[in-house]
Amino acid sequence: MKNTQENRQKTVLITGSAHGIGYQLAYIFGSHYYNLVLVDKDAEKLALMAEEFSHKFDIIVMPLVKDLSIPTSPDEIFKELQKAGIKIDILVNNAGFGTYGVFSETDLTTELQILQVNIISLTYLTKLFLEDMINQGYGKILNVASVAAFQPGPLMAVYFASKAYVLSFSEAIANELKGTGVTVTTLCPGPTASEFQKAAAMEESKIAHVNRMMKTETVAKIAYDSLMANKTVAIPGLRNKILAESVKFAPRNIVTKIVRNMHELRR
Repeated sequence: MKNTQENRQKTVLITGSAHGIGYQLAYIFGSHYYNLVLVDKDAEKLALMAEEFSHKFDIIVMPLVKDLSIPTSPDEIFKELQKAGIKIDILVNNAGFGTYGVFSETDLTTELQILQVNIISLTYLTKLFLEDMINQGYGKILNVASVAAFQPGPLMAVYFASKAYVLSFSEAIANELKGTGVTVTTLCPGPTASEFQKAAAMEESKIAHVNRMMKTETVAKIAYDSLMANKTVAIPGLRNKILAESVKFAPRNIVTKIVRNMHELRR
């Protein structure tokens, strides 16, 4: 009961919370009686989640309809929460997306939006909420990267590079924050059964048809447990752990060729 009452006094902000891993994380935090700030551009789904979770778990749920590809969104989120007197104890930077194809042929506007969401908005939100966490001597940040962070990714060059940034940035500030009461955990999932492949227009690639994709519920549970255990990096699944470690020992050009082959269209 003590933990339940403590959690009811804490608020978690989750970006990209309407679908996939973000939705499952929202459900898990709600089931542990944390109050929620749910950020997504899907207004209809957020409204349904707010109604469902507030009744099911008897918590406060605040939906914020924001598109993090718009540069002003992080500042708008921060100011709206300040105005409402809501303090964020746990920040989950889950929002992110990718695009598929040869870089010289892919859409620049989409790729700039990827950088805005995956890198800039993540960094911006972390900066905005970190000061209060440090001042109160408590806070947790979960940044969602990918096993893509560990190697170059032909045919998804911008996405892979953006996730490499998330991992490097998060590990660095995790080290800087030691002793402050604030922890940073980076989640690096592998292929997950979600809407990511469809959104990235890579449904016909080999990797999109990999056997035994992990379920979003499983990935989210590992993410939650790792965050609570103050792990710096969490890689769900033995196969993904092996993949992340093995690239350290293979020549970079070989690793890049292997990733290219995995992303080729099926024939």
